[in-house]
Amino acid sequence: MTPRRGIPGATGVHHVAYTVPDLDQAVEFFTEVIGAELAYIQGPVKDSEGDWMTRKLAVDAGATARVAMLRLGPVSNLELFEYTAPDQRQRIPRNSDWGGHHLAIHVTDVDAAAAYLRAQPGVRVLGDPETITDGPIAGDRWVYFVTPWGMQMELINLPAGTPYEQQTDVRLYQPELPWSSHRGVS
Repeated sequence: MTPRRGIPGATGVHHVAYTVPDLDQAVEFFTEVIGAELAYIQGPVKDSEGDWMTRKLAVDAGATARVAMLRLGPVSNLELFEYTAPDQRQRIPRNSDWGGHHLAIHVTDVDAAAAYLRAQPGVRVLGDPETITDGPIAGDRWVYFVTPWGMQMELINLPAGTPYEQQTDVRLYQPELPWSSHRGVS
């Protein structure tokens, strides 16, 4: 019998986390523009006497954080940090930089969602939506956008039945219902 790979007891991804320059701005953006639900805000988190922040979070011992946890639809949680730290770098990495990142939101209509975002103050949609015409995800429609503070995000509609499914039994999670249908559901 082949031993199972991976973390023993793992049941799912609990959350993804991003550090933002202004927690209040980011919470407002994610709740009002994106449609997330705020679960809680915590902080300040700090250790004025010791090195807990370094030992537990790998940041400067003098760092302070405020933290928010949000629910994004039926299966995703988003944790946001606002840090102050003596050695803080205040530049958001590009996707091509180490640590580069983006958060992709599945939508039923990429064009309608992009038009909505273009009307939001401070949001920059990067060009027009495109559809991938060949390769493992042919049929994928997508466009990137940037939040008012510079975080990179993506709108995506990856339909079931894309070519990669012919090569593997692995299936990517495909949400079917709008986020609003899951409000208050655990």
